[in-house]
Amino acid sequence: MSTSTIGIAIAATGGYAPDHAALQNGIERLRQQGHRVHNYYDDDKKFQRFAGTDAGRLAQLNAAAADPEVQVVIALRGSYGMSRLLPMIDFRAMADSGKLFVGYSDFTAFQMALMKQTGRISFGGPMMCDDFNRETPVDYTMRQFWDCLRGPVHTVRGTVPEGGSDNPLVDVGGKLWGGNLAMMVSLLGTPYFAAQANGILFLEDISEHPYRVERMVLQLLYAGALEGQRALVLGDFSGYKLSAFDNGYDFETMLAYLRERLPIPVLTGLPFGHIKERATLPYGGMAHLVSSARGFDLAISDYPTL
Repeated sequence: MSTSTIGIAIAATGGYAPDHAALQNGIERLRQQGHRVHNYYDDDKKFQRFAGTDAGRLAQLNAAAADPEVQVVIALRGSYGMSRLLPMIDFRAMADSGKLFVGYSDFTAFQMALMKQTGRISFGGPMMCDDFNRETPVDYTMRQFWDCLRGPVHTVRGTVPEGGSDNPLVDVGGKLWGGNLAMMVSLLGTPYFAAQANGILFLEDISEHPYRVERMVLQLLYAGALEGQRALVLGDFSGYKLSAFDNGYDFETMLAYLRERLPIPVLTGLPFGHIKERATLPYGGMAHLVSSARGFDLAISDYPTL
């Protein structure tokens, strides 16, 4: 199917749109590109910090999944709210809908639960806020999104951040899974969490100090979630502030500790997270990871496409 004829649904499972006019401009831009946009979000129905009551947000998701004219369901934004909906979502109906569900951050909880309960692949990728609604959408993010959904093989190039330490050399394959670190840790011990056997795990987060990142990764380790994994690939972990109390303990110091402590190679440089230039990653696709000291190539296949 040509991307010029895609039916796109917008469902708000977490926070509301902070700029309604920008959202409308983003929707209009998609329509001008030839897409059929079905917006199930109603700005007048926002509730507290959410894009609606729990029942209202669940209704948006259900309507988007049931819409026969829709192929892709894009989350409005992250923030917080998916955790409230998990017990009420019919994940079998979501999987059977055949829709390609896309989002990141708070949406990680949906992706993990969908994979755990049905085995259905979803996509870590752009959301309406703040990707499609930008005054000038980021070319890399948009190109990654459409290239990935076209398939059948999607590639992502990672580069070690300037000043960062060299990556270990790896050449491994496995099922790609992961997302927002805090969301993943929040699901440990619940019916919505399952580590992927022989997987390649990717992680990102925002405004989490290096010691909190370390603590959460160690929690994954102690819970057995890293057992049998082929590699850990880190995306963006920006937005935190160091202080004099840290006494030299920064992200690189934490990274060095993890590389000593974890039983799997740890790589950096994945263009994924709360950043403008964001890759799209099929959660559950089969991946092949090949690295050099200053970068890596990730090729993903065996995932649903348009």
